[in-house]
Amino acid sequence: MTDSDNPPAQPVAVSAASVRHFRYYDLIMAAFVAILLLSNIIGASKPSYIPLPDGTQWAFGAGVLFFPISYIIGDVLTEVYGYARARRVIWTGFAALAFMAFMAWVVVALPPADGWPGQESYKFVFGNSWRIVIASMTAFCVGEFANSYVLARMKLWTGGRMLWARTIGSTVVGQGLDSLIFYPLAFYGLAGWPPEQLMQVVLSQWLIKTLWEAALTPFTYIVVGALKRREGVDVFDEGTDFTPFRAKV
Repeated sequence: MTDSDNPPAQPVAVSAASVRHFRYYDLIMAAFVAILLLSNIIGASKPSYIPLPDGTQWAFGAGVLFFPISYIIGDVLTEVYGYARARRVIWTGFAALAFMAFMAWVVVALPPADGWPGQESYKFVFGNSWRIVIASMTAFCVGEFANSYVLARMKLWTGGRMLWARTIGSTVVGQGLDSLIFYPLAFYGLAGWPPEQLMQVVLSQWLIKTLWEAALTPFTYIVVGALKRREGVDVFDEGTDFTPFRAKV
């Protein structure tokens, strides 16, 4: 008997509350948290630029190249596993961000050993102010929950059709709120961040993240389709409590 004699089971539409165990959920959660932490550590506070034909520069935050992947994973989580389980992952990411901020504060505050020349550089890279930390965590929560909520609601409205519209539409809302909250809250009034550059970065973040989402839509379709087939479900959030602070799935 060959594999063609036993094709993979098609996903079955179910409500979010009726499914308890998944094969790949934990792995996707780990990927989400890893990308979230790395994008915040490495790229969040560095502005870069694209040279324009007229000789001017269009500024953008360097983290925009990788941070949108966390939103794509968030889309996959909500689409395959439902809002309630995406909510658990979002709070896990929030806890990881909080611990990262605490660890960075402790390590930077420790006195360096005699002769070690890297303290100032280390402080510059990892010694984010609590203003930046609060801005990052606030923007993350608002943006991720908005992204997940919009996608879950749109899935119900469309009956599970037009995945591309759901992923891009939720990104427009979620990433827009994330950028609009983080950069002004973190950098407004600081040296090196004039208001006009700040607004350029906000708009750039929003635009680039949305374009990233659109460009990676074929990949999102592949991942979502594969997970639905392997998990054997297609979760719809009928009757789901969309309160962000609800603990239970």
